[in-house]
Amino acid sequence: MSIINRRNAILGWAVWTGSKRFATLKAKRAAKASGNGGRSKKPLLAVSVAGLVGALTFWRKHQRSAVGS
Repeated sequence: MSIINRRNAILGWAVWTGSKRFATLKAKRAAKASGNGGRSKKPLLAVSVAGLVGALTFWRKHQRSAVGS
């Protein structure tokens, strides 16, 4: 008798599917409990500020080179 057979494959698939559902539900409950949906706005703010600083630096550099020409 082999270790990998239809019965064990079906049992493994059922356990895997159930585990995924359980983990998804647990993650959703944890996100609701944290208040704001589990997402922090700090990374978005940091990327926005970095983009603004980069754009201003680019703009100032090109303004100086256009005036100096």
